[in-house]
Formats: sequence, C-alpha cells, structure tokens
Amino acid sequence: MGSRVITPEDVLESLMNDGTIDAIRLKIINQLKANEELKNNTITMVEQSKVLNTPGAEKQTKRELFDALRRELETPVLEKASKAVWELILDNSGLGKEISETVERVYCRLSGHELAPVPPPPSTSDVQLEKEKEMKDKGEGEKTMETENSESSSRKRTFSEMSAQGTEVDANGSVDQPPVVSDDGVLPSANPKT
Repeated sequence: MGSRVITPEDVLESLMNDGTIDAIRLKIINQLKANEELKNNTITMVEQSKVLNTPGAEKQTKRELFDALRRELETPVLEKASKAVWELILDNSGLGKEISETVERVYCRLSGHELAPVPPPPSTSDVQLEKEKEMKDKGEGEKTMETENSESSSRKRTFSEMSAQGTEVDANGSVDQPPVVSDDGVLPSANPKT
C-alpha cells in the first residue's frame, strides 16, 4: 500500500486554512510600509507626475486627480512594490527563510515525516577533524585489507593444491614449509592424537 503524495496544493490549502497565509501577508505589508526606499520612490513619482504638473490640475476635484494619478502611476508603483515583495520572499535570512521553513514544516506534517534539524555549517576545525578522521579510516581500511589478504593466504590447503604448487609432501603428510594457521586461529598439531 503506497503512501499518499502530498501536492503543493495540499500544502497551500493547509497554510490558508490555519491562517499562515494571512499572517505572512500581514508581515509583508508591514515590511513594505517600513521600506523607506519604496516610499521615497513613490513620493518622487507622484511629485514628477504629469497629472499634477499639468496646468489646470488645481481646478480638478480630488477624485479626478486621484483617478488620473492611479491611471498614470499604478503600473510603475506596483512593479516596484512587486519587486520589493519578491526580494522579501526570496531573502534567505529574513522573511524568505521563515516562509521556507514554514512550508517545509507543513509538508512534513502532512506527509507524516519528522523534520530533521538542520545542522550548523561546519567550522574550519570541524572540516580539518573530518579530513583527519577520513585519513585514519582509510589507513585502517588498508590494514583490514592486508589482514584479510594474509588470512586468505594462510587458510588450510588441500593435498592436491599443495601438489599442484610443487610443495613437497612426505608420507606423513607434512610439508617443508612452516605450519599453516587454521581459520579459527589454531595451529594444527604436528602429532594429532587419535
């Protein structure tokens, strides 16, 4: 039985239902209101507006001026605001990080996975210690391979293997080579008891 696939729509629906989207929207609006550069840009655009600097503008009603200003400046002001919002959303240290963590947490909750804590980036000393450990492990790995190779060469050989290698075997079955250690590490007795 396969597990259910969690879609982006599932995550979005959960964020909308629990009020997270509204909270994020409010944080974005508050940060836009506090954005002095965006405010100053908008003020400059209004001051340089053709609508306000056209002769006879002072004779128009507030409503007429507002509608004319909106038609003239709505697109460029919204483009700048949109750019500022995207900068907030994509910021890896501020609100953008908070959004990413929130989305990941909701996804993990919906999929039934635990969210693993993010390890801190390794310091220079940690990297050096890791390299030393790798070198030590590599050295121990080579020793292990040497031990395995020596163990495989010290296993008991059959009479036919020794004969094929040209080892001299006398009638008692003894050879003119040093004794061979068995797999269990015991030296075979030269005079087995029967």
